[in-house]
Amino acid sequence: ARFDGDLRRIYQAHPAELASVRGISHATAARIKAALNLGMRLHGPLEERPIINSPADATALVQHEMGLLEKEHLKVILLDRRNHVMDVVQIYEGSVSSSQVRIAEVFRPAIQRMASAIIACHNHPSNDNSPSPEDVAVTRAMVQAGKLLDISLLDHLILSCRGFVSLKERNLGFV
Repeated sequence: ARFDGDLRRIYQAHPAELASVRGISHATAARIKAALNLGMRLHGPLEERPIINSPADATALVQHEMGLLEKEHLKVILLDRRNHVMDVVQIYEGSVSSSQVRIAEVFRPAIQRMASAIIACHNHPSNDNSPSPEDVAVTRAMVQAGKLLDISLLDHLILSCRGFVSLKERNLGFV
């Protein structure tokens, strides 16, 4: 609670600051700092994170997993101001043919992580990548919400094992 659930703030905190939290000893603070440092090494420096320059780049991050799912899932790719991938977050798991989307839930991780932009990705287990009227309506709502929040929706991708469709490239919901 002291760090508002922000791992970056915990990473930047001095071990003594961590140890000042009730229930965290100096040894535990050192373990936390060591674990975060190992995590940073595993993930690599910011420059080594993938950069999204096209719908194909975004698809490459999630296609293998999402193309095989038996239910609809919605994920967002969080991006910094230079389109470096910050994280990929699952927002919803729906049924075989649908997923109800609450726009506030889509943007929550972006707000929490102070992302500059997102790319929404969802799969069609039927392997028909054709955008439905609901897909276009949700995209339109995400675009509007993003404008209000100053978090750009760069694209909305529909994925299956047969490939992907970019609603942005088709100009569906982005007008």
